[in-house]
Amino acid sequence: MNNEKKKQILESMKGGLIVSCQVQKDDPIYSDDIVVLMAKAARWAGAKGLRANSPEQIRDIKKAVPELPLIGLYKVWHDDTDVFITPTMKEVREIWEAGAEIIALDCTSQKTHEGTIAWDLLAQAKKEIPEALFFADVSNYEEARHAVENGADIVGPTLYGYTEETKHIESPDLREFARMCRDFSDKVFMVMEGHIYTPEDAVKCLYLGADAVVVGSAITRPHLTAKRFVDLMGGYQDNWREAERAKH
Repeated sequence: MNNEKKKQILESMKGGLIVSCQVQKDDPIYSDDIVVLMAKAARWAGAKGLRANSPEQIRDIKKAVPELPLIGLYKVWHDDTDVFITPTMKEVREIWEAGAEIIALDCTSQKTHEGTIAWDLLAQAKKEIPEALFFADVSNYEEARHAVENGADIVGPTLYGYTEETKHIESPDLREFARMCRDFSDKVFMVMEGHIYTPEDAVKCLYLGADAVVVGSAITRPHLTAKRFVDLMGGYQDNWREAERAKH
């Protein structure tokens, strides 16, 4: 993939919605074809891109909806770390071979199961697969800055709420995201991802400087949407965030 092709992919997503089409086998909505149906529904709705987890689901989606750019990731959980998004080169290679044009990986300062720092993988992955676009999933401003300096093509605060320092939050930090956009949007494609639950929130992010917005659970995981309603209506007796952050 040459630089012109990369530019075309990014430009095609500009100002648009990217739908995260993910399911785990222990989700109540799981079926073999559910992610394909999610992707087809997103295409019907006018989404400009897709995000998907695991080589198997990436392949199925690319076969069914080949015309939309796909951000691929591979979730691998371990009890001794909060790093779970594409943690090693093994997962990076499998995502690329499955057909994703864009590879998402954890670019936080957290320690991985292998004892490395998560954000160090970006430089290694770019060197081995220069044809790919790389999406840096970060949790704060400093990690975003580090990702920009190390050559990320796309940056988003996907992991805000999934690190030890941020796991208590329920809402996006729009002020911090706006700061990222002001400082980095001339260098990378800025994407808002995480804790966006309404169209109005997505529009706010575009006004704050987002090039595109990723929405997942609010669109494609109805059991978590229902869980939020039950939790709020029940006076916070059961924390829906625990379900959203659960390891699988």
